[in-house]
Amino acid sequence: MTITINNTEISLVIGDITRTDTEVIVNAANSGLRGGGGVDGAIHRAGGPVIMEECRKIGSCPTGNAVVTSAGNLPVRYIIHAVGPIYRGGNQGEDEALRSAYHESMERATENDVASVSFPAISAGVYGYPLDEAARIAVETVRDYLKEHSGMERVQFVLFDQRTFDAFNRALESLDV
Repeated sequence: MTITINNTEISLVIGDITRTDTEVIVNAANSGLRGGGGVDGAIHRAGGPVIMEECRKIGSCPTGNAVVTSAGNLPVRYIIHAVGPIYRGGNQGEDEALRSAYHESMERATENDVASVSFPAISAGVYGYPLDEAARIAVETVRDYLKEHSGMERVQFVLFDQRTFDAFNRALESLDV
């Protein structure tokens, strides 16, 4: 499914975010920027050691924030490392922290004058965020950002499997544009 907001196309694909054709990919990072499993590990493996070297220089990134590094060996301009929340039942500010991670990622993309960005499902893997809720927050936050900012051509959610794609598709279909 694809929708357009303020001349920006939002689309969903199932695939490997390290093989995207956008200018920037967002990494679902941990606050220590240490690499890890899932999307984070895949990006670090594909991008090579230069990404970890830059992350070490940055040091850390608080939950809900995002920082930028080069892309190492990846075929994109930059990597935005966004730190989503670990889900702890939903009563500890997780929704706001997840919104902030997406919003801050869009801000970093805008600051770096990029036309296209790919997102994974931040916090919806090992961080335990309920998938339907994570998808809703992701697409709503990107929509809200795009309503206020122009210049981006494409935002793509690159999703790992059919279950995740279906959750994001439901969220996108129910979105009030």
